Amino acid sequence: MAKITKDTIIADVLKIDQGTAPFFLEIGMHCLTCPGAIGETVEEACMVHGVDCDELLNKLNTYLESK
Repeated sequence: MAKITKDTIIADVLKIDQGTAPFFLEIGMHCLTCPGAIGETVEEACMVHGVDCDELLNKLNTYLESK
């Protein structure tokens, strides 16, 4: 099973499971197909949106583990 890290690119997270999209929408990242999502890491997205990266990673990985 894939594990999402701070260095994982947003687009790669979505490729792993599109069901992760709502987690990014929750933090205000509404343009999941924009160039930022293609080259931006989870950590960078969290910094831009003022979100605790560890908390988001926990949510994403817990979601993936539950599948």
